[in-house]
Amino acid sequence: MRQACERAKKLIFTPETAKHRLFHLFENNVIAEGSICVIAVDDIWVHAILESAIHRTWSLRAGGRLGPTPRYNKTRCFDPFPFPDLTEKQKTHLRELGERLDAFRKERQAEHPDLTMTGMYNVLERLRELEANPDAPPLTDKERVIHEKGLVSVLKQIHDEIDAATFDAYGWPRDLTDEEILERLVALNKARAEEEKRGLVRWLRPDYQIPRFGKGLAKEEQVEATLDAPAIAAKAPQWPAALPDQIRAVRAVLAQAERPVAAQDLARAFKGGRKRGERVTELLESLSLLGQVREDGGKYFLVDRG
Repeated sequence: MRQACERAKKLIFTPETAKHRLFHLFENNVIAEGSICVIAVDDIWVHAILESAIHRTWSLRAGGRLGPTPRYNKTRCFDPFPFPDLTEKQKTHLRELGERLDAFRKERQAEHPDLTMTGMYNVLERLRELEANPDAPPLTDKERVIHEKGLVSVLKQIHDEIDAATFDAYGWPRDLTDEEILERLVALNKARAEEEKRGLVRWLRPDYQIPRFGKGLAKEEQVEATLDAPAIAAKAPQWPAALPDQIRAVRAVLAQAERPVAAQDLARAFKGGRKRGERVTELLESLSLLGQVREDGGKYFLVDRG
C-alpha cells in the first residue's frame, strides 16, 4: 500500500465509520491516522464518482454498519465497485466537478473554522427532505446558521451535478431507485469479471497496475459483488481451529453484514467455507440460545445490545 501511495498523484481518504460517506482529496505525502480508508488514484475523476449517489448506494449496502453507523471497507466497497467506462470528455467533466467539490468544502471551512462537514451534510440531508416533502419541518435556527455559513444550497447543487454526470456516464436513467441501481451495478460487476477472464481489464491506474498485476490475467477473477450476503474478501480468512475463535469469527462477519445472513452464506466468508456450513449452523443456533443472535426465516443477525 505504501508503494501505491508513493506513486499516486492523489490520495483519497474516507473514515471507515461515518454517518455521511465523504471522500477527501490529499497530496500523496499526507499520512492517514486512525481508522481511515486510503485510496490511491492518478486521476481525480475517481473522486467525483465516489461522491456520487450511485457509489453511496453501493457502499451502504456492501459495507454494512457498525451499530447504527455505516462502514466503509476498501475490499468490500471499492475493489468490487464497477466504475463506468468513460470517454475523455466525461473524465474531464467529472474531474472538474470533483475539484470543484473539494475546493468548495475547503473554502467554507477555511472561512468558518467552526463549520464541520457533519453539520453541513446534516443540513444538506434536511434540504433534500424538504425538497421531497414540503410539509416537513423547516430548518431550525441552528440549521439556518450552518446553511448560511456553508452555502449548503451550493453544496447541494454541486452534488446534484455530480449525480447527473455519473448517471449519464453509466448511460442510466437518473430516476432509478436504490434497488434498481444495485441490480445494475451487480450485473455490471459480473460482466466485468467475465471480461477479465478474457484478459480485458479497465484499469484505474494503468501505469502502476499493469506492470504489477497484468501478468496471468486470464487466470484471475475480479472480486465479484454479492450484496445479499456478507461480501467475501479477495483473500478470505482461515476458519479458526479453536471454538472461542470460531465464535468470534462468526460474530465478526455478522457485525459487518447489513441484513440477516444465511448460515451457508456466512460460511463462504472463510476459506473452504462450503465445508463449514454445518459447523456454522451449530454455532449460530448456540448463539441464538444464548440470546446473542436471532434467526428470522433461516437467516441470522446479531442482537443489538446498545
